[in-house]
Amino acid sequence: MPARTRPAKSGASETMAPEDTISSLPGLQFNEPLSWRAGKPISVAELLRRLQALSTEMRNMEQEENERESFSKVAKELASPNLLTHKDKGVRAWTACCLVDILRLCAPDAPYTDNQLKDIFTVFIKSILPSLSDPSSAYNNQHMFVLNSLADVKSIVLLTDIPSSESLIVDLFSSFFDILAGSSKASTGEQLGKNVAFNMTAILGIMVDESQNLPSEAIDIIVAQFLRTDPRAITSNTSKSKKNGVTPALDDKQSVFVLNEYPPAYNTAMTICNSYPEKMARYVGQYFNDVIMEASKPAASNGVRKDRSHRKSSRDSEDVEDDYPGGPTEEDLKELSKAHQLLRELWRASPTVLQNVIPQLEAELAAENVQLRLLATQTLGDIVSGIGAAGPPPPPAMDPARYPPIGLSGSAETKTSQNLLFIPSSPQPFPQVHPQAYTAFLGRKLDKSVLIRSAWTTGVGRILTTSAGGVGLVQNDEHRLVNDLARMLGDPDEKVRITAVKAVASFGLRDVVVKLGSSGSVEESGSVLGTLAERTRDRKHPVRVEAMKVLARIWGVALGEIANGDEQVLSTIGAAPSKILNTYYTNDLEINLLLDQVMFELLLPLSYPPIKAKAAKMVNGSSQSIKDSQGNGAAEADSFDPDKIRAERILSLVKSLDEKAKKVFFTLQTRQVMMAKLMSAFLQACEDYNVSIGLASPGTFIDNRQGGVMDTNESLIKERLTRLINEFAKQYPDASKVSADIWKFAKLHDRRSYQLIRFCIAPESDYRTVYKAIKEFTKRIDASTSTISDTLVLLLYRCSTLVYNKSHVPAVMEYSKTDDNSLASTAHEVLKDISARNPDALKAQVQELCRILQDEAPTAKQPNDIGAVNRFKACAAFAHKFSKEIPQDRKFTQAMISFAMHGSPPETSKYAVSIVMATSEKKEMFAKDLVQKCVKGITYDCHGFLSRLATLSQLMLLAPNEVDEEFDKVIDVAVNQILQKVRAPSTEPTDSYKWSTDTDTECASKSWALKILVNRIIAHPNPSSLSEVCEPVYTLLLKLITQEGELFRAKNTPSSHKPRLRLCAARLFLKLCTSKSHDALLTPAMFNDLALVALDPIYQVRTFFLQRLQKYLVQGKLSPRFYTIPFLLAFEPDEGLKSEMTTWIRSRALYLSSLKSPLSDSTSASAQPASKASIILETVFARLISLLAHHPDYGSSAEDIVEFARYIHFYLSTVANEENLSLIYHVAQSIKGCRDAISLQALSNSSPPQSKSRSRTSASRSSVTPSEVEAETSLFDDNLYHLSDLAQLTIRKFEEQHGWMIQALPSQIKTALPRSLYVQIRDHEVALSIAEKNFLDEDVEEGVSSLLRKGGRKEKAGSKGKKRKSSDEADEGGRKKPRKGMSGMKTLRKDKDKVKLKKGKKEWEDEADDNDDDDNEETRKPSAAGERRRSERASLAGAKSYAERDDDEDDKEMLDDNTVDEAEVMDDPEDEPEDHNQAEPQPTHTILPPSDPPSTTSPPPPHDDDNVNDNAEPLSDPPSSPAPTPSPSHSPPPPQPKPSAKPPKAPKPKPNPKPKQQANGANTQPSRTTRAGAKRGTAADVHLEGS
Repeated sequence: MPARTRPAKSGASETMAPEDTISSLPGLQFNEPLSWRAGKPISVAELLRRLQALSTEMRNMEQEENERESFSKVAKELASPNLLTHKDKGVRAWTACCLVDILRLCAPDAPYTDNQLKDIFTVFIKSILPSLSDPSSAYNNQHMFVLNSLADVKSIVLLTDIPSSESLIVDLFSSFFDILAGSSKASTGEQLGKNVAFNMTAILGIMVDESQNLPSEAIDIIVAQFLRTDPRAITSNTSKSKKNGVTPALDDKQSVFVLNEYPPAYNTAMTICNSYPEKMARYVGQYFNDVIMEASKPAASNGVRKDRSHRKSSRDSEDVEDDYPGGPTEEDLKELSKAHQLLRELWRASPTVLQNVIPQLEAELAAENVQLRLLATQTLGDIVSGIGAAGPPPPPAMDPARYPPIGLSGSAETKTSQNLLFIPSSPQPFPQVHPQAYTAFLGRKLDKSVLIRSAWTTGVGRILTTSAGGVGLVQNDEHRLVNDLARMLGDPDEKVRITAVKAVASFGLRDVVVKLGSSGSVEESGSVLGTLAERTRDRKHPVRVEAMKVLARIWGVALGEIANGDEQVLSTIGAAPSKILNTYYTNDLEINLLLDQVMFELLLPLSYPPIKAKAAKMVNGSSQSIKDSQGNGAAEADSFDPDKIRAERILSLVKSLDEKAKKVFFTLQTRQVMMAKLMSAFLQACEDYNVSIGLASPGTFIDNRQGGVMDTNESLIKERLTRLINEFAKQYPDASKVSADIWKFAKLHDRRSYQLIRFCIAPESDYRTVYKAIKEFTKRIDASTSTISDTLVLLLYRCSTLVYNKSHVPAVMEYSKTDDNSLASTAHEVLKDISARNPDALKAQVQELCRILQDEAPTAKQPNDIGAVNRFKACAAFAHKFSKEIPQDRKFTQAMISFAMHGSPPETSKYAVSIVMATSEKKEMFAKDLVQKCVKGITYDCHGFLSRLATLSQLMLLAPNEVDEEFDKVIDVAVNQILQKVRAPSTEPTDSYKWSTDTDTECASKSWALKILVNRIIAHPNPSSLSEVCEPVYTLLLKLITQEGELFRAKNTPSSHKPRLRLCAARLFLKLCTSKSHDALLTPAMFNDLALVALDPIYQVRTFFLQRLQKYLVQGKLSPRFYTIPFLLAFEPDEGLKSEMTTWIRSRALYLSSLKSPLSDSTSASAQPASKASIILETVFARLISLLAHHPDYGSSAEDIVEFARYIHFYLSTVANEENLSLIYHVAQSIKGCRDAISLQALSNSSPPQSKSRSRTSASRSSVTPSEVEAETSLFDDNLYHLSDLAQLTIRKFEEQHGWMIQALPSQIKTALPRSLYVQIRDHEVALSIAEKNFLDEDVEEGVSSLLRKGGRKEKAGSKGKKRKSSDEADEGGRKKPRKGMSGMKTLRKDKDKVKLKKGKKEWEDEADDNDDDDNEETRKPSAAGERRRSERASLAGAKSYAERDDDEDDKEMLDDNTVDEAEVMDDPEDEPEDHNQAEPQPTHTILPPSDPPSTTSPPPPHDDDNVNDNAEPLSDPPSSPAPTPSPSHSPPPPQPKPSAKPPKAPKPKPNPKPKQQANGANTQPSRTTRAGAKRGTAADVHLEGS
């Protein structure tokens, strides 16, 4: 059948051919009339019959086989208005069927005029074709016939030749698309046949192809169909889609959420665009050009656009950065947004039609108007990504609580939706097809507008996640985009950074590892993941929140692959938890709260694995039952054990942490114990506050449940509750709001909530109970007062037993034995920490733990498992607290004895002895037996030599009386066989001094020998002879410290032994000083020598020494003078160690400053120690000055003095603030009114102070003269005065730098310099002359100013800096004379007041050590060597009078309790089972105490002056918000120290020889003798007397 491509002229306008020319072709046989005259109509039935007959006849006729003239009469009648406008649908339908046949048979010349054709097509378009929307119509077949004929014959093309037919064309497009979309008025919702959509598409395609100029409204209708995938813009511009100017609500069938495929209208529009790309490209280009040009016109423009001057311009909006005058209006922007939304979908459907539009988008990228650039940037980003009008695909399923976890090869994480509308699709690679526009898009990352950069960042993230719409990216392009995303994470504006973090959150696990991981891991700076980790410390809290949650979620989802050992995943994101937990060191309250939320919602989600599920689908598809977390018996081998799964996740988390982060994790568990006790006290206080049960009458009780009703002690109860609430509130950044929230909870008096909280904090609660309690508590709080829910839930997280829960212990113990997933070592570490911090959790499993140890008992031929030491650590800690829970049977005891004799490593023997001595009823008998076995036949080469030494060391501490019988043999072994021998003499240079990761038997045996000697004096029972017994041991330890671990005159100690021996001696000194009686014997000169260990040239020695120092200081076991040592790190070359110590000092400063009475108006005695403790670090400045005055590197030149200003600046930068600066300045001024007490003490003893730089040989002692001693004493006085002036100058410069002002010292603050370091000058004239004299050179001020401008940093490479002088170097210039009246010192204010020295009292308890002193520390790589302040182990004083006392020791209370009972012994590191075998580094955060918290039911006695026990410090609170112990109203009173006589002074040592003075006052550094007249390497050095 021929198709009609062009219409011919109408028949009326043509000349009729003569009748004789008519061919003999057959014609139409139908001869009945179809028209009627007015008033005589044909009946409908008859008319239908005739029309049906006509249609049937013509339907069977072919175009070329019939005479066309035979149709003229019928054609004329069919075009009459009577039929076209007939009221009956059937008549119109059959008429239309006949008309399309007439057009078919008469083609290409339609027998109608233009007006007749217009009437005919009007009926077709407005009546017949719209009826297709109702397939149930009785005349649907006739409607279908008309549609098919118009499409097949292409008769519809006649419409294009009709004058003024644009409205009909528009109606045709509108009608068809409404029918296809099901939005027609006649639509019944019944699905149309596919042939209907096909024919409609064909008809519309013909119209596009044949029309010279398609009406713009028709183009609008076509492109509007692409918005049918967007629920926000599904309606078109046609009038049918709106009523009264209001866009109707979307129909359910049009919702994108139920569309699983493209709608027919969309497919029709897409087919048209793809079938006629050239024409549609022209039409679409013109469409967008009109839209963009219209929107770009000024708002006041007139013309075809209606006046929009009354509309609010976008440049009036506060959120838009637009400097372009007359920008688009809001309505224009809506049209623009709609147009750009169309572009997204057009690119997915038919990218070829946008060839003229993309350059316009590129031009928009350079527009001045921000909104235009924003739309262009967003649109191009989505176009490249293949994202259409429906929007981006849903984010991947990144659920950290999912079980089993998602894997890289799994499909669960990548299957976001099966909806085609959301699947990114780009038919062409945009970067290759439109490279210029793509380049312009990439340039928007440098846009000045934050909105543009944020939109660009989102676009880049989508491009990467979708792989450019599925077509892929060139490797260079992908690498470039990844690097750009990393840069956006560091953008200066926080909005851009947040957007970049959210872009990273849109990546699935595989994309994170493969795509983002290509730029580097979490630990690599500059990579996407590395920068994301840095954002967890962002200065803006919203950025930190997003970054921390995203990073934690990524790790939580990747846990499955990490547990399986996937190296790529592990190396890429394995360190994420460390980055998160290390944010704890920022001392930010908001970060601390965020960390709690991330910990229990993402890293260790409470709902992991699903507890409610009755069955869980495993990886292999099998369904397995879930066991309760009660741990009541063994489950089947294939059972799903949620407790084990959860324990594995905890172990995997701990395994992934670095050392600093691991400290935080373990400290958080310590905090949980403290917070649980505090919460318990709070609940009791709430009950006391709310409930008053009084006897109203005999047999009648009144229960008052209203808040604040109390029968007795109302003020005390309210005060106690207030104090507890305030302590909780201090842990939050908004303390006032939190305090109000907790008060609301307290006044609710919800007894059920009280019980739920008790379930959460009870150690005996299993995990399931805790989890259910938290959920129920949350629901109850939300139902009552939802405003306080966030506050209380986070508080509940902190005090609930969620990690160290008894349900997890069996699994942890199992992993420690089986080493599944290489978690054995981590399980041992966690088990050890559980035993130390929460031993209650071990109660249910202690019998099993003991059984395991019993089965592993070694013999002389069969060693034990090397991992037993960790299990012993846990068991010993538990035995110390719950001795009755440990088995008492003979078999277990014998196993412990076997470990004591043959355990490996030696620490195992130590813990075995601790268990026996803590649990056995016959411990004295077993102790004697062990001593005899250990000393019997003991030689260096005997079996179990180190184990025997460890056993003797512990017995020396725990059973000194039983060791007395074999005391001589023990000392002989320790001294003569070990300490006095070098079995492998060193062949290296004598000054060789290096660290070795391995410890040989000889070095280890010497360490144990030293511990034997130290434990002996710790356990010494007689206070009167303590000084005499301690003297040789102190001398020995001091010799190891001052001579770099060397004991022998031949200096043949192996170089790898010396640093370990020096470290061991220093740590043993710290251990001894945890007892006040032993600390009293450490003279200031000896303390100076000990402090210099912090300057050891080996990084490991410095680190492990400082870690032990930090631990004891946080526990409050050392006197405040030890706070001086960390300030020597001003020249520390390792930036990591220096930064760690800086953070720790600052946190301690914040904590100590907060130790004031909780009630400001309180005047009780209990509040006084806290107020004195609050200025510890301020008053310790005097000790620092004294230490620096005796520093072996101190020089007199201006350059040397300026270098020492770095120590002072380091102190100020960590301690000083505007409030305490006046006190520090006052301390610095007071020093000039005193003399050096250390040198004066030597003068009073007729001997000069011993130090490495000033020590003498015993042969020259008799040559010392008082004048020489006085000269050296004056030298140290001058040092003090130089440093005093230097400190005042530095403080003034520091004050000016920060814009502060030194205030007058408050009268209530009483300070006094330590009398062991300073002696007040009694002569007023001398004191005045010293106070008025300036001891600094004129060049010093400029040097200090320059130093502070640099922030105390070191000189750059190549610049002149301070160097350590060797012993034989002398300053040729000598000491410069100070000049008076220096002009440069005029800014320095002098305090004219007289300096007063007041004697202060000191009360601090004798607490023993809580850590071991083993030397099997894990090594850490030191940083590159740089300039640092070294002491070269120089000593400042020798072992003279062991009764020499500092200011603390002048009080009678100092030596009140100097006996060691069994309870105290167990606190010692040699016996403390909680200790680690390796050096346990402690957090630098003040809220991270590294050991067990003190008991909240028995607080320690308060300390006076600068000796304060800060054991009550909270474990997770910020430095400014320590958690107190519960009120004493619910605790027994603290024990009072036992009075005892003050011990007599020890005999004075013999005078030391005089040092050789250099010209400038410098001294030589000969070696030191350990005792007067004793030879090195002999028994006289370490001779000990028996008890």
